[in-house]
Amino acid sequence: MSTWFRQAALASGVCLGLAFGAVPAHAQGIGAPEQGGLPIAIDADQAIEWHQEQKAYVARGNAVAKRGDVTITGDTLVAYYRDSPAGGTEIFRLAADGKVVHIFTPAQNVYGERAVYDVDKQVAVVTGSNLRLVTPTDVVTARDSLEYWQAQKLAVARGDAVAVREASKVNADVLVGLFEEGAGGSLEMTRIDAQGNVVITTPTDVARGRDGVYNLKTNIATLTGDVRLTRGDNHLNGQTAEVNMNTGVSRLLNTGNRTGERVRGLFVPGQQPGGAGAPPAVGRPTPVQPAPGGGGN
Repeated sequence: MSTWFRQAALASGVCLGLAFGAVPAHAQGIGAPEQGGLPIAIDADQAIEWHQEQKAYVARGNAVAKRGDVTITGDTLVAYYRDSPAGGTEIFRLAADGKVVHIFTPAQNVYGERAVYDVDKQVAVVTGSNLRLVTPTDVVTARDSLEYWQAQKLAVARGDAVAVREASKVNADVLVGLFEEGAGGSLEMTRIDAQGNVVITTPTDVARGRDGVYNLKTNIATLTGDVRLTRGDNHLNGQTAEVNMNTGVSRLLNTGNRTGERVRGLFVPGQQPGGAGAPPAVGRPTPVQPAPGGGGN
């Protein structure tokens, strides 16, 4: 990768024997293929510096790095390189910093304050405040970090993680979003694995459990471990539950219960089925209608 930086610098009349001085706006270059046959291109508004002792290039001022369909932007971007076994050098790590760091592909946008991209593993880790991952259908936020694993097609949100789709919301300590290739080669999130203190909120119900899986294709979430379903003042307790985001029906299941504990519910008098504060649906039988002409007694 040093070749294209050298070409860019020489074209600007800058000597690479020292750290770069002022480089004209949008100093840039495109290198030879990196790992996996993909080049890395970097440009910036203010300057690109070469730090030989640290084996790093520093791009300053609206810096942009692009590899394949992944683009990273930030106020400052540092590209770390190493000697290549085949000769020359290769960039193995990118670090971006600034008020707003942006990593984006055709299907996802990730925002934060700091980002590190491991070129070998194709993994980006974003930290700082206002962390969020945005897709055409979902918004995922986190407190501690957001990770994007390009080769594995997944994203990880850590620390008070929240995923929102329309009127439904999933909270957990850790959320893992899995993507699949859709029409036209674009990626779409198809599943969310939730780990630790899981809370699923719909317009009518709140479901809690230790772990959960949210199938975004069927719009059905499955919770396991100390599950509690709540609607108004009514609640059900068990070990497994299904929450259908489309129909609003929540089911408490007695599967995987090794202790023999029964499914339990608490229903507050005065709550009307199907109305505000009604208990979650758990396969309630249809009321028996009196025979014609009968008194119903």
